[in-house]
Amino acid sequence: MKVLVYPHSMELGGSQINAIQLAGAIRDRGHEVIVLSEPGPLVERVCKLDLEHVELPLRRSRPSPRVSSIVSELVRRRKIDVVHGHEWPPIIEAFLGGTLIYRTPVVGTIMSMSVAPFLPRSLPLTVGTELIRRAAIASGYQCVELLEPPVDTRADNPSVNGSSFRSRLRIRPDEVVVAMICRLVPDLKLQGLLTTCNAVRDLAVAGRPVRLVIVGDGPARDEVARHAADANAAAGYDVVLLAGEMADPRPAYAAADVLVGQGGSALRGMAFAKPLVVVGEAGFSELLTSESAPTFLRQGWYGLGAGSLGTGVPALYAALQRLVNSPGIRRELGHFGRELAEQRFSLSHAAEIIENTYVWAIRNPVPFRRLLPEAIQVAAGVGGYKLRRKYRKWAGTAATDDQNARELIAAVLEKGNKDKEERQIA
Repeated sequence: MKVLVYPHSMELGGSQINAIQLAGAIRDRGHEVIVLSEPGPLVERVCKLDLEHVELPLRRSRPSPRVSSIVSELVRRRKIDVVHGHEWPPIIEAFLGGTLIYRTPVVGTIMSMSVAPFLPRSLPLTVGTELIRRAAIASGYQCVELLEPPVDTRADNPSVNGSSFRSRLRIRPDEVVVAMICRLVPDLKLQGLLTTCNAVRDLAVAGRPVRLVIVGDGPARDEVARHAADANAAAGYDVVLLAGEMADPRPAYAAADVLVGQGGSALRGMAFAKPLVVVGEAGFSELLTSESAPTFLRQGWYGLGAGSLGTGVPALYAALQRLVNSPGIRRELGHFGRELAEQRFSLSHAAEIIENTYVWAIRNPVPFRRLLPEAIQVAAGVGGYKLRRKYRKWAGTAATDDQNARELIAAVLEKGNKDKEERQIA
């Protein structure tokens, strides 16, 4: 097959890293792969994988008629068999430029927690959690596969050496390193970052030899830095360290003794055999164990509200205290996480799912009679979405995509909890 892969951006982030890794894995399965993207830090990864790259203009509307035209030209000139768009703007641009004009199959991957309601229902989708898959099917999407965020368990493994990273930050061998590796953004991430700063501060004040290392950058950096400074002042030493953004964060994962995170970062930590505390919003935190794993496998690596130990700083403090106090528990839970990553989240397993979805899309093209109605649906949906965003911005109530995702997460988790209760009653 000739495959055109279109990530939604080239900034450091889980969805786009997954897109590039999957592109390389699909190429390794014997297919020709072209990556279409804007410029950005992750283009270097595309080049290192020896994948062909076609550059898009950085400044453009989303979705962009110009990009749809570029997709259309690539499909025609390179005789593309299937286009794979990651997140909703690339999916729509691929549909308008590929399927609508040349009837070239398009596969969509949604690794965020929200499936845009205006995506064509006939296009095959892959989503990151079982609950989201069920919700998408209930909304009328015809082919929805579960594609949990993949991890390159060969590159991300316990043998990676993190000693130089610890040395650079002047961390003593006896200090337990808690690491968070994520974007520093207000929505979905910030609450977990600040809660972890406070929990680690309290551990340090209680006399535990601990450091929190935060790797990443973003618009919330100044607020995180202020919180870190307050924690350091309370502890009497630099208990919270901001290491900045790393194009290759593997040394940071390797240097950690404990990982706190969500989504793809949580899974990468598991691949490095690090014990994991999953954080979310409304005070959520939960230690990954054999007891809690089924919950995360059902709802994804995130949460809202109370975990098994309660909410907020006290709950996270209790989880971290258990790990900081016991190297044995850290080894046991790290080994459990690594095994789970190998069995369930390996890149080769994900590539097999994607390859099968490509084959299904090629064998089941969108019926011609559905193309025009779905194009009208897309145009109306995107137009309405943009008008609502402009109005909210004018009214001062603009919701970000992550805020919209939070609302969907709450609804999905609520439905999942009701399903769980019904199964228990039955």
